[in-house]
Amino acid sequence: MPIAVIDGQPLHYVDQGTGPVVLLGSSYLWDSDMWAPQVEALSQQYRVIVPELWGHGESGRLPEHTLSLDDLARQTLALLDHLDIAQINLVGLSVGGMWGARLALLAPERINSLVLMDTYLGAEPQATRQYYFSLFKMIEDAGAIPEPLLDVIAPIFFRPGIDRESALYKDFRQSLQDFSRKRLLNSVVPLGRLIFSREDILDQLPRLDCDTTLVMCGDQDKPRPPEESREMAELIGCALTLIPDAGHISSRENPDFVNEALLTFLVNNA
Repeated sequence: MPIAVIDGQPLHYVDQGTGPVVLLGSSYLWDSDMWAPQVEALSQQYRVIVPELWGHGESGRLPEHTLSLDDLARQTLALLDHLDIAQINLVGLSVGGMWGARLALLAPERINSLVLMDTYLGAEPQATRQYYFSLFKMIEDAGAIPEPLLDVIAPIFFRPGIDRESALYKDFRQSLQDFSRKRLLNSVVPLGRLIFSREDILDQLPRLDCDTTLVMCGDQDKPRPPEESREMAELIGCALTLIPDAGHISSRENPDFVNEALLTFLVNNA
């Protein structure tokens, strides 16, 4: 995987295919493999770029002075400048959508089209914010994700009926177990606190271009339920697509549906 040094740290990214650029923004706790089916499908017609979050995959630690989702958006713009890319079609899932929308608001001239998947641009509800912060404290104290927490955290990302013996579930659970103490303490936990203490920017969503924006959501997404996506789509004035039989990581739970929806959207907007 290629590398760019952004804010003094190595940022790894997938760069595959040729054509108009599609940048895929990933979920917290997932590396670029969460987009594997989309990279394969989209790179037949597009140049697909997938930056890996700090402390995830092969990327370096969270750079100092990275304090907000606006900083993640700014760092992505720095990557685009490094690659000499003027405009992108941005598809952001979960935190990828949170900083992706901020990037679109910060530099609308860089965005051809925007897809917000399984994400929310409001503040995290107080109850879930406190719950996640309690998990972060346990992880910090243990210097690892303790065994009992693995089966608390992993199911959050999938539809309720996921087969826990499936490769998708087991591989993700193992990836959580594989995070080193150093990565957890230096990057993963601080990044989580940054994500879940984000500011509410719902009032800015009407500034997004309704004609080139699409909101998508797994119909069984637990952390980011469809009601949140419906609220955002109404504020933007854009279409909402519910992804059947999918939870939070809809890109992996129903990849064929997601691929078709993205290809259809991109052919009209990229």
